[in-house]
Amino acid sequence: MHLIRLTNATFFAHHGVPLEEKKTGNRYEVDVEVKFDFETAARNDDLQQTVCYESMYKIVETIITEKKFDLIESIAYLIAKHVLELSPDIEYAEVSVRKRNPPINGVVDYSEAVYRGSH
Repeated sequence: MHLIRLTNATFFAHHGVPLEEKKTGNRYEVDVEVKFDFETAARNDDLQQTVCYESMYKIVETIITEKKFDLIESIAYLIAKHVLELSPDIEYAEVSVRKRNPPINGVVDYSEAVYRGSH
């Protein structure tokens, strides 16, 4: 099996538990990895035989920008479930969602939720 990855897709969105956080928004970063046998697609140079990373990106963009969530865990879960629908041949989809500068009483670069789903 082989891997297809999108790394560090970045969006400004309005998620979080506190109402103020949903109003002001924050920067979010998303990684998506799918395990998928793309040898035939590579050998034939055929997009129809692989998982299109542009389609993966559009799923991420739609989910993270069109709805407000309390939890980044929910975002990661929903993205993974939709990416898995792209092909029954995907062995798994792993999604990482990072919230930059989360509102906590401390200094951290980001909080992160990672979800791995399969058929």
